Amino acid sequence: MILIVVGILPVIFALQGILSAYQNEAYNNRILELQNHGNIIANLYVSSGSVKGETSEVDTEIAQIADIYEGRIIIVNNKLEIIKDTFGIELGKTIISEEVIKGIKGKSTTNIDKANQNIEVTLPINKLNSKGIVGVVIMNFSTKSMDTISNTLYQKAIIIVLTIAILIIILAVYFSRHLVKPLRGVISSIDRLTESYMDEQVSIKGFTEVETISESFNKMLSRMQKLESSRQEFVSNVSHELKTPITSIKVLADSLLSQDAVPEELYKEFLLDITDEIERENKIINDLLSLVKLDKTAGEMNIASININDLLEQILKRLRPIAAKRNIELVFESFRPVIAEVDEVKLSLAISNLVENAIKYNVDDGWVRVSLNADHKYFYVKVQDSGIGIPEESQDSIFERFYRVDKARSRETGGTGLGLAITRNAILMHRGAIKVYSKENEGTTFTVRVPLGYIA
Repeated sequence: MILIVVGILPVIFALQGILSAYQNEAYNNRILELQNHGNIIANLYVSSGSVKGETSEVDTEIAQIADIYEGRIIIVNNKLEIIKDTFGIELGKTIISEEVIKGIKGKSTTNIDKANQNIEVTLPINKLNSKGIVGVVIMNFSTKSMDTISNTLYQKAIIIVLTIAILIIILAVYFSRHLVKPLRGVISSIDRLTESYMDEQVSIKGFTEVETISESFNKMLSRMQKLESSRQEFVSNVSHELKTPITSIKVLADSLLSQDAVPEELYKEFLLDITDEIERENKIINDLLSLVKLDKTAGEMNIASININDLLEQILKRLRPIAAKRNIELVFESFRPVIAEVDEVKLSLAISNLVENAIKYNVDDGWVRVSLNADHKYFYVKVQDSGIGIPEESQDSIFERFYRVDKARSRETGGTGLGLAITRNAILMHRGAIKVYSKENEGTTFTVRVPLGYIA
Protein backbone atom coordinates (compact mmCIF):
# COMPACT_ATOMS: atom_id res chain seq x y z
CA MET A 1 0.00 0.00 0.00
CA ILE A 2 2.83 2.41 0.79
CA LEU A 3 4.49 1.73 -2.57
CA ILE A 4 1.16 2.28 -4.35
CA VAL A 5 0.35 5.49 -2.49
CA VAL A 6 3.87 6.92 -2.76
CA GLY A 7 4.08 5.94 -6.41
CA ILE A 8 0.66 7.08 -7.66
CA LEU A 9 -0.19 10.19 -5.63
CA PRO A 10 2.88 12.21 -6.72
CA VAL A 11 2.09 11.38 -10.36
CA ILE A 12 -1.52 12.51 -9.93
CA PHE A 13 -0.51 15.74 -8.20
CA ALA A 14 2.23 16.44 -10.75
CA LEU A 15 -0.08 15.95 -13.74
CA GLN A 16 -2.81 17.96 -12.03
CA GLY A 17 -0.35 20.76 -11.44
CA ILE A 18 0.91 20.66 -15.02
CA LEU A 19 -2.60 20.70 -16.51
CA SER A 20 -3.75 23.46 -14.18
CA ALA A 21 -0.67 25.53 -15.02
CA TYR A 22 -1.27 24.94 -18.74
CA GLN A 23 -4.90 26.03 -18.48
CA ASN A 24 -4.03 29.17 -16.52
CA GLU A 25 -1.25 30.01 -18.98
CA ALA A 26 -3.61 29.47 -21.92
CA TYR A 27 -6.23 31.77 -20.37
CA ASN A 28 -3.62 34.43 -19.57
CA ASN A 29 -2.21 34.32 -23.11
CA ARG A 30 -5.69 34.61 -24.62
CA ILE A 31 -6.51 37.58 -22.38
CA LEU A 32 -3.26 39.32 -23.39
CA GLU A 33 -4.05 38.73 -27.06
CA LEU A 34 -7.55 40.13 -26.63
CA GLN A 35 -6.26 43.15 -24.74
CA ASN A 36 -3.74 43.85 -27.50
CA HIS A 37 -6.40 43.57 -30.20
CA GLY A 38 -8.73 45.68 -28.08
CA ASN A 39 -6.14 48.45 -27.79
CA ILE A 40 -5.58 48.35 -31.55
CA ILE A 41 -9.34 48.64 -32.15
CA ALA A 42 -9.62 51.51 -29.67
CA ASN A 43 -6.76 53.39 -31.34
CA LEU A 44 -8.24 52.84 -34.80
CA TYR A 45 -11.64 54.09 -33.68
CA VAL A 46 -10.20 57.24 -32.12
CA SER A 47 -8.04 58.02 -35.17
CA SER A 48 -10.89 57.44 -37.63
CA GLY A 49 -13.56 59.19 -35.58
CA SER A 50 -15.79 56.14 -35.65
CA VAL A 51 -16.80 56.59 -32.03
CA LYS A 52 -19.03 59.35 -33.28
CA GLY A 53 -21.02 56.85 -35.27
CA GLU A 54 -19.15 57.05 -38.53
CA THR A 55 -18.09 53.92 -40.35
CA SER A 56 -14.57 53.18 -41.47
CA GLU A 57 -12.23 50.46 -42.57
CA VAL A 58 -11.76 49.40 -38.91
CA ASP A 59 -15.07 47.57 -39.12
CA THR A 60 -13.36 45.03 -41.31
CA GLU A 61 -10.59 44.67 -38.71
CA ILE A 62 -13.16 44.11 -35.96
CA ALA A 63 -15.03 41.54 -38.02
CA GLN A 64 -11.81 39.62 -38.71
CA ILE A 65 -10.84 39.56 -35.04
CA ALA A 66 -14.33 38.42 -34.05
CA ASP A 67 -14.17 35.62 -36.63
CA ILE A 68 -10.68 34.49 -35.59
CA TYR A 69 -11.57 34.20 -31.89
CA GLU A 70 -15.19 33.16 -32.52
CA GLY A 71 -16.53 35.93 -30.36
CA ARG A 72 -18.40 39.19 -30.23
CA ILE A 73 -17.07 42.77 -30.15
CA ILE A 74 -19.18 45.71 -29.00
CA ILE A 75 -18.21 49.38 -29.15
CA VAL A 76 -19.92 51.75 -26.71
CA ASN A 77 -19.55 55.56 -26.78
CA ASN A 78 -19.27 57.75 -23.68
CA LYS A 79 -23.07 58.12 -23.68
CA LEU A 80 -23.39 54.36 -23.12
CA GLU A 81 -24.82 53.87 -26.61
CA ILE A 82 -23.84 50.78 -28.59
CA ILE A 83 -22.41 52.05 -31.87
CA LYS A 84 -20.93 48.76 -33.06
CA ASP A 85 -22.01 45.16 -32.51
CA THR A 86 -20.51 42.35 -34.60
CA PHE A 87 -23.66 40.36 -33.94
CA GLY A 88 -25.78 43.35 -35.02
CA ILE A 89 -28.53 42.70 -32.49
CA GLU A 90 -27.87 45.43 -29.90
CA LEU A 91 -26.90 48.30 -32.19
CA GLY A 92 -28.24 51.67 -31.07
CA LYS A 93 -29.27 50.46 -27.64
CA THR A 94 -28.03 51.76 -24.34
CA ILE A 95 -25.96 49.43 -22.15
CA ILE A 96 -25.40 49.85 -18.43
CA SER A 97 -23.18 47.37 -16.61
CA GLU A 98 -20.52 47.49 -13.93
CA GLU A 99 -17.79 46.69 -16.45
CA VAL A 100 -18.91 49.45 -18.89
CA ILE A 101 -19.11 52.02 -16.10
CA LYS A 102 -15.54 51.05 -15.02
CA GLY A 103 -14.44 51.37 -18.66
CA ILE A 104 -15.94 54.89 -18.92
CA LYS A 105 -13.92 55.71 -15.80
CA GLY A 106 -10.74 54.46 -17.52
CA LYS A 107 -10.41 51.02 -15.95
CA SER A 108 -9.91 47.78 -17.83
CA THR A 109 -11.70 44.66 -16.58
CA THR A 110 -11.45 40.94 -17.30
CA ASN A 111 -14.04 38.33 -16.40
CA ILE A 112 -13.53 34.59 -16.85
CA ASP A 113 -16.68 32.48 -16.69
CA LYS A 114 -15.41 28.88 -16.80
CA ALA A 115 -18.88 27.47 -16.21
CA ASN A 116 -20.19 29.10 -19.40
CA GLN A 117 -16.83 28.84 -21.19
CA ASN A 118 -16.56 32.57 -21.74
CA ILE A 119 -14.02 35.43 -21.41
CA GLU A 120 -15.04 39.07 -21.40
CA VAL A 121 -12.50 41.89 -21.69
CA THR A 122 -13.52 45.55 -21.32
CA LEU A 123 -11.11 48.34 -22.40
CA PRO A 124 -11.55 52.15 -22.33
CA ILE A 125 -11.10 54.16 -25.55
CA ASN A 126 -8.96 57.18 -24.70
CA LYS A 127 -8.83 60.48 -26.64
CA LEU A 128 -5.70 61.07 -28.63
CA ASN A 129 -3.05 63.20 -26.91
CA SER A 130 -5.46 64.21 -24.14
CA LYS A 131 -7.10 62.85 -21.09
CA GLY A 132 -10.65 61.67 -21.37
CA ILE A 133 -12.65 58.61 -22.36
CA VAL A 134 -14.66 58.58 -25.56
CA GLY A 135 -15.95 55.05 -25.33
CA VAL A 136 -15.49 51.41 -24.33
CA VAL A 137 -14.53 48.25 -26.24
CA ILE A 138 -16.26 45.09 -25.00
CA MET A 139 -14.78 41.83 -26.28
CA ASN A 140 -16.66 38.63 -25.48
CA PHE A 141 -15.13 35.33 -26.66
CA SER A 142 -15.73 31.65 -26.09
CA THR A 143 -13.11 29.43 -24.43
CA LYS A 144 -14.48 26.20 -25.88
CA SER A 145 -11.43 25.62 -28.04
CA MET A 146 -9.08 25.99 -25.06
CA ASP A 147 -11.33 23.87 -22.87
CA THR A 148 -11.46 21.21 -25.58
CA ILE A 149 -7.67 21.08 -25.64
CA SER A 150 -7.61 20.98 -21.80
CA ASN A 151 -10.16 18.15 -21.74
CA THR A 152 -8.13 16.24 -24.30
CA LEU A 153 -5.03 16.69 -22.18
CA TYR A 154 -6.98 15.62 -19.06
CA GLN A 155 -8.11 12.47 -20.83
CA LYS A 156 -4.57 11.70 -21.90
CA ALA A 157 -3.36 12.45 -18.38
CA ILE A 158 -5.94 10.02 -16.95
CA ILE A 159 -4.71 7.35 -19.36
CA ILE A 160 -1.12 8.07 -18.30
CA VAL A 161 -2.04 7.95 -14.60
CA LEU A 162 -3.95 4.69 -15.03
CA THR A 163 -1.05 3.17 -16.97
CA ILE A 164 1.46 4.28 -14.34
CA ALA A 165 -0.88 3.12 -11.55
CA ILE A 166 -1.19 -0.33 -13.11
CA LEU A 167 2.59 -0.59 -13.49
CA ILE A 168 3.15 0.61 -9.92
CA ILE A 169 0.56 -1.82 -8.54
CA ILE A 170 2.16 -4.69 -10.45
CA LEU A 171 5.63 -3.70 -9.24
CA ALA A 172 4.37 -3.09 -5.68
CA VAL A 173 2.68 -6.49 -5.53
CA TYR A 174 5.76 -8.17 -7.01
CA PHE A 175 8.25 -6.50 -4.69
CA SER A 176 6.03 -6.85 -1.62
CA ARG A 177 5.60 -10.55 -2.29
CA HIS A 178 9.32 -10.84 -2.96
CA LEU A 179 9.98 -9.06 0.33
CA VAL A 180 7.37 -10.93 2.35
CA LYS A 181 8.26 -14.36 0.99
CA PRO A 182 11.39 -14.73 3.16
CA LEU A 183 9.47 -13.45 6.18
CA ARG A 184 6.93 -16.20 5.68
CA GLY A 185 9.76 -18.65 6.23
CA VAL A 186 10.51 -16.97 9.55
CA ILE A 187 6.80 -17.01 10.46
CA SER A 188 6.60 -20.69 9.56
CA SER A 189 9.64 -21.44 11.74
CA ILE A 190 8.15 -19.45 14.63
CA ASP A 191 4.87 -21.35 14.25
CA ARG A 192 6.75 -24.64 14.34
CA LEU A 193 8.67 -23.38 17.34
CA THR A 194 5.40 -22.77 19.18
CA GLU A 195 4.61 -26.41 18.45
CA SER A 196 7.90 -27.37 20.17
CA TYR A 197 9.84 -28.11 16.97
CA MET A 198 13.11 -26.50 18.05
CA ASP A 199 15.39 -28.68 15.98
CA GLU A 200 15.00 -26.65 12.77
CA GLN A 201 17.18 -23.79 11.60
CA VAL A 202 15.98 -20.97 9.37
CA SER A 203 17.94 -20.47 6.14
CA ILE A 204 16.60 -17.48 4.21
CA LYS A 205 18.33 -15.77 1.30
CA GLY A 206 17.17 -12.38 0.15
CA PHE A 207 17.47 -8.84 1.40
CA THR A 208 20.29 -8.12 3.84
CA GLU A 209 17.80 -7.15 6.54
CA VAL A 210 15.88 -10.41 6.13
CA GLU A 211 19.09 -12.43 6.29
CA THR A 212 19.99 -10.55 9.47
CA ILE A 213 16.60 -11.45 10.96
CA SER A 214 17.20 -15.06 9.96
CA GLU A 215 20.62 -15.09 11.63
CA SER A 216 19.26 -13.48 14.80
CA PHE A 217 16.39 -15.95 14.88
CA ASN A 218 18.80 -18.86 14.52
CA LYS A 219 20.92 -17.50 17.37
CA MET A 220 17.83 -17.21 19.54
CA LEU A 221 16.75 -20.70 18.49
CA SER A 222 20.17 -22.14 19.30
CA ARG A 223 20.09 -20.56 22.71
CA MET A 224 16.58 -21.86 23.32
CA GLN A 225 17.68 -25.31 22.24
CA LYS A 226 20.60 -25.11 24.62
CA LEU A 227 18.38 -23.90 27.45
CA GLU A 228 15.78 -26.56 26.73
CA SER A 229 18.50 -29.22 26.63
CA SER A 230 19.92 -27.90 29.91
CA ARG A 231 16.46 -27.79 31.45
CA GLN A 232 15.71 -31.37 30.44
CA GLU A 233 19.12 -32.45 31.65
CA PHE A 234 18.58 -30.58 34.91
CA VAL A 235 15.19 -32.21 35.46
CA SER A 236 16.75 -35.58 34.77
CA ASN A 237 19.77 -34.88 37.00
CA VAL A 238 17.77 -33.40 39.86
CA SER A 239 15.27 -36.24 39.67
CA HIS A 240 18.17 -38.65 39.83
CA GLU A 241 19.93 -36.67 42.57
CA LEU A 242 16.76 -36.45 44.68
CA LYS A 243 15.95 -40.08 44.12
CA THR A 244 19.43 -41.51 44.74
CA PRO A 245 19.71 -40.52 48.42
CA ILE A 246 16.22 -41.79 49.11
CA THR A 247 17.03 -45.08 47.36
CA SER A 248 20.26 -45.40 49.36
CA ILE A 249 18.47 -44.67 52.63
CA LYS A 250 15.82 -47.28 51.81
CA VAL A 251 18.45 -49.87 50.91
CA LEU A 252 20.39 -49.21 54.11
CA ALA A 253 17.23 -49.29 56.23
CA ASP A 254 16.00 -52.50 54.58
CA SER A 255 19.40 -54.11 55.16
CA LEU A 256 19.21 -53.35 58.85
CA LEU A 257 15.60 -54.53 59.15
CA SER A 258 16.29 -57.77 57.30
CA GLN A 259 19.06 -58.81 59.69
CA ASP A 260 18.71 -60.14 63.19
CA ALA A 261 21.14 -59.31 65.99
CA VAL A 262 23.00 -56.70 63.93
CA PRO A 263 26.24 -55.56 65.65
CA GLU A 264 26.22 -52.05 67.10
CA GLU A 265 29.17 -51.02 64.93
CA LEU A 266 27.22 -51.92 61.77
CA TYR A 267 24.23 -49.95 63.02
CA LYS A 268 26.44 -46.88 63.53
CA GLU A 269 28.05 -47.28 60.12
CA PHE A 270 24.68 -47.57 58.37
CA LEU A 271 23.25 -44.63 60.34
CA LEU A 272 26.25 -42.46 59.36
CA ASP A 273 25.66 -43.39 55.72
CA ILE A 274 21.97 -42.52 56.09
CA THR A 275 22.92 -39.15 57.65
CA ASP A 276 25.25 -38.40 54.72
CA GLU A 277 22.49 -39.15 52.23
CA ILE A 278 20.07 -36.90 54.12
CA GLU A 279 22.66 -34.06 54.04
CA ARG A 280 23.09 -34.57 50.31
CA GLU A 281 19.32 -34.39 49.78
CA ASN A 282 19.15 -31.29 51.97
CA LYS A 283 21.86 -29.50 49.93
CA ILE A 284 20.05 -30.08 46.64
CA ILE A 285 16.79 -28.76 48.09
CA ASN A 286 18.54 -25.71 49.60
CA ASP A 287 20.15 -24.83 46.26
CA LEU A 288 16.79 -25.03 44.54
CA LEU A 289 15.18 -22.82 47.19
CA SER A 290 18.02 -20.28 46.97
CA LEU A 291 17.57 -19.98 43.22
CA VAL A 292 13.82 -19.47 43.58
CA LYS A 293 14.35 -16.74 46.17
CA LEU A 294 16.86 -14.91 43.95
CA ASP A 295 14.34 -14.95 41.10
CA LYS A 296 12.17 -12.52 43.02
CA THR A 297 12.37 -8.76 42.42
CA ALA A 298 15.12 -6.57 43.78
CA GLY A 299 12.48 -4.86 45.91
CA GLU A 300 13.12 -7.57 48.50
CA MET A 301 16.75 -6.59 48.91
CA ASN A 302 17.72 -5.91 52.53
CA ILE A 303 20.33 -3.21 51.97
CA ALA A 304 22.67 -2.12 54.73
CA SER A 305 26.16 -0.61 55.04
CA ILE A 306 28.47 -3.61 55.51
CA ASN A 307 32.19 -3.92 56.12
CA ILE A 308 33.14 -6.07 53.12
CA ASN A 309 36.54 -6.97 54.65
CA ASP A 310 34.86 -8.52 57.68
CA LEU A 311 32.28 -10.25 55.51
CA LEU A 312 34.95 -11.95 53.41
CA GLU A 313 36.91 -12.94 56.54
CA GLN A 314 33.79 -14.66 57.91
CA ILE A 315 33.14 -16.49 54.64
CA LEU A 316 36.74 -17.76 54.42
CA LYS A 317 36.75 -18.77 58.10
CA ARG A 318 33.67 -20.90 57.45
CA LEU A 319 35.25 -22.57 54.40
CA ARG A 320 38.80 -23.14 55.71
CA PRO A 321 37.96 -26.54 57.26
CA ILE A 322 36.76 -27.76 53.84
CA ALA A 323 39.98 -26.54 52.22
CA ALA A 324 42.11 -28.08 54.96
CA LYS A 325 40.76 -31.56 54.20
CA ARG A 326 42.62 -31.47 50.88
CA ASN A 327 45.51 -29.32 52.11
CA ILE A 328 44.40 -26.38 49.95
CA GLU A 329 45.85 -23.03 50.99
CA LEU A 330 43.15 -20.35 51.39
CA VAL A 331 44.57 -16.81 51.30
CA PHE A 332 42.78 -13.47 51.72
CA GLU A 333 44.37 -10.23 50.53
CA SER A 334 42.79 -6.85 51.21
CA PHE A 335 44.18 -3.66 49.66
CA ARG A 336 41.98 -1.21 51.62
CA PRO A 337 39.00 -1.09 54.01
CA VAL A 338 35.71 -1.23 52.08
CA ILE A 339 32.27 -0.20 53.31
CA ALA A 340 29.41 -0.78 50.83
CA GLU A 341 25.63 -0.87 50.70
CA VAL A 342 24.75 -4.50 50.03
CA ASP A 343 22.38 -7.29 50.98
CA GLU A 344 24.65 -9.25 53.31
CA VAL A 345 22.87 -12.60 52.92
CA LYS A 346 22.74 -12.55 49.12
CA LEU A 347 26.30 -11.27 48.68
CA SER A 348 27.58 -13.88 51.17
CA LEU A 349 25.82 -16.58 49.19
CA ALA A 350 27.43 -15.38 45.95
CA ILE A 351 30.99 -15.14 47.30
CA SER A 352 30.63 -18.40 49.22
CA ASN A 353 29.67 -20.24 46.05
CA LEU A 354 32.71 -18.88 44.20
CA VAL A 355 35.16 -19.79 46.96
CA GLU A 356 33.54 -23.18 47.57
CA ASN A 357 33.75 -24.00 43.85
CA ALA A 358 37.40 -22.92 43.84
CA ILE A 359 38.02 -25.46 46.61
CA LYS A 360 35.88 -28.26 45.13
CA TYR A 361 37.32 -28.09 41.64
CA ASN A 362 40.92 -27.65 42.79
CA VAL A 363 43.78 -30.08 42.98
CA ASP A 364 45.11 -31.52 46.25
CA ASP A 365 47.75 -29.27 47.87
CA GLY A 366 46.55 -26.40 45.66
CA TRP A 367 45.70 -22.79 46.58
CA VAL A 368 42.79 -20.34 46.49
CA ARG A 369 43.45 -16.56 46.68
CA VAL A 370 40.67 -14.07 47.46
CA SER A 371 41.47 -10.37 47.04
CA LEU A 372 39.47 -7.22 47.79
CA ASN A 373 40.01 -3.78 46.25
CA ALA A 374 37.95 -0.67 45.54
CA ASP A 375 37.89 2.66 43.73
CA HIS A 376 35.65 5.69 44.17
CA LYS A 377 32.62 3.87 42.66
CA TYR A 378 32.97 0.08 42.91
CA PHE A 379 34.56 -2.63 45.02
CA TYR A 380 36.14 -5.67 43.40
CA VAL A 381 36.39 -9.24 44.69
CA LYS A 382 38.71 -11.59 42.85
CA VAL A 383 38.69 -15.38 43.46
CA GLN A 384 41.66 -17.25 41.92
CA ASP A 385 42.47 -20.93 42.16
CA SER A 386 44.99 -23.46 40.92
CA GLY A 387 42.31 -25.93 39.94
CA ILE A 388 41.29 -27.92 36.89
CA GLY A 389 40.04 -24.91 34.94
CA ILE A 390 37.04 -24.54 32.64
CA PRO A 391 37.09 -25.50 28.94
CA GLU A 392 36.89 -22.43 26.67
CA GLU A 393 33.76 -23.70 24.91
CA SER A 394 31.96 -23.96 28.27
CA GLN A 395 32.85 -20.54 29.67
CA ASP A 396 29.88 -18.78 28.04
CA SER A 397 27.46 -21.29 29.59
CA ILE A 398 28.67 -21.74 33.16
CA PHE A 399 26.33 -19.05 34.54
CA GLU A 400 23.28 -20.72 33.04
CA ARG A 401 21.00 -22.60 35.32
CA PHE A 402 21.33 -26.35 35.36
CA TYR A 403 24.64 -26.25 33.46
CA ARG A 404 27.51 -28.44 34.66
CA VAL A 405 30.87 -28.64 32.89
CA ASP A 406 31.92 -32.07 34.18
CA LYS A 407 28.74 -33.91 35.14
CA ALA A 408 30.52 -36.88 36.66
CA ARG A 409 32.80 -34.71 38.81
CA SER A 410 29.90 -32.45 39.78
CA ARG A 411 27.98 -35.44 41.03
CA GLU A 412 30.99 -36.62 43.01
CA THR A 413 31.41 -33.19 44.63
CA GLY A 414 27.68 -32.79 45.24
CA GLY A 415 27.19 -30.08 42.60
CA THR A 416 23.76 -29.43 41.13
CA GLY A 417 24.67 -26.93 38.40
CA LEU A 418 22.92 -24.11 40.26
CA GLY A 419 25.78 -22.50 42.22
CA LEU A 420 27.06 -20.07 39.57
CA ALA A 421 23.52 -19.24 38.45
CA ILE A 422 22.74 -18.28 42.04
CA THR A 423 25.96 -16.25 42.25
CA ARG A 424 25.27 -14.36 39.01
CA ASN A 425 21.69 -13.55 40.04
CA ALA A 426 22.84 -12.22 43.41
CA ILE A 427 25.51 -10.01 41.78
CA LEU A 428 23.06 -8.67 39.18
CA MET A 429 20.56 -7.82 41.91
CA HIS A 430 23.28 -5.55 43.33
CA ARG A 431 23.62 -3.96 39.83
CA GLY A 432 27.05 -5.52 39.61
CA ALA A 433 28.91 -7.71 37.11
CA ILE A 434 30.88 -10.95 37.14
CA LYS A 435 33.54 -12.17 34.69
CA VAL A 436 35.54 -15.36 34.36
CA TYR A 437 38.99 -16.13 32.97
CA SER A 438 40.13 -19.74 32.91
CA LYS A 439 42.52 -22.20 31.28
CA GLU A 440 42.23 -25.94 31.58
CA ASN A 441 44.65 -27.47 34.09
CA GLU A 442 45.95 -24.00 35.02
CA GLY A 443 43.17 -22.54 37.14
CA THR A 444 40.26 -20.11 37.09
CA THR A 445 39.78 -16.47 38.09
CA PHE A 446 36.37 -14.95 38.84
CA THR A 447 36.15 -11.16 39.14
CA VAL A 448 33.13 -9.54 40.80
CA ARG A 449 32.38 -5.82 40.55
CA VAL A 450 29.70 -4.28 42.80
CA PRO A 451 28.76 -0.59 43.29
CA LEU A 452 29.70 0.84 46.67
CA GLY A 453 26.31 2.54 46.85
CA TYR A 454 23.23 0.47 46.05
CA ILE A 455 21.34 1.63 42.94
CA ALA A 456 17.63 0.95 43.33
